[in-house]
Amino acid sequence: MTIVGRLVSILALTALPAIALASDPQEISWDMLSPPAAVIENPFKNLAAEQMDALRNILRLEAKAQKADDTKARAEAKALRLQLTEAGLDVDALFAARLAIIDKREAAASGVNEELVGTSVRLPGYVLPLEFKDRKVVEFLLVPTVGACIHTPPPPPNQILHVRYPNGITIKGLYTPVWIVGKLRAESSLEKVNYIDGQASVAISYRMQADVVEPY
Repeated sequence: MTIVGRLVSILALTALPAIALASDPQEISWDMLSPPAAVIENPFKNLAAEQMDALRNILRLEAKAQKADDTKARAEAKALRLQLTEAGLDVDALFAARLAIIDKREAAASGVNEELVGTSVRLPGYVLPLEFKDRKVVEFLLVPTVGACIHTPPPPPNQILHVRYPNGITIKGLYTPVWIVGKLRAESSLEKVNYIDGQASVAISYRMQADVVEPY
């Protein structure tokens, strides 16, 4: 073999570990699925407790007045508005800021980590079965905690994975702990989860066609 041929062979061999390393899935934790935290300013931080109570009462009274055409509730809300206005507060602006904060929090709960989308990851979690085939689970939700979606309120959408695994996995009851490996996809959806007394829709931000599902 020529010197050039030997050099090519050596370079090829030294490149193999790097190639293998690049294809290895990245082990991630559930918190990494959330997007970078958005800065949310708090317009209420300098308000007194009495002023916060007044804002809450205005919301409650105005909702009551609108629903039942309650003139007394409307008058009480108007008096509270006047009281806060005289104290230099813009009630409507504060309510608008409240709605903006709610929107930002909802976006943070359903948003995805774009840096992970399209990459191969390895993640632990618990299996909540959706579909069986030959007594094996071939479709399931992967959730971070036992009881999620059934015994407790569902996690945020970006803390749930809708997983398909055609090979199937044998489980022992609900919430079998597993590791999954596969390419992470961003795809919002609503999935039906069966309860003892009915069904409920669960919002999901991620999907995966798993390459590997193995016991934790």
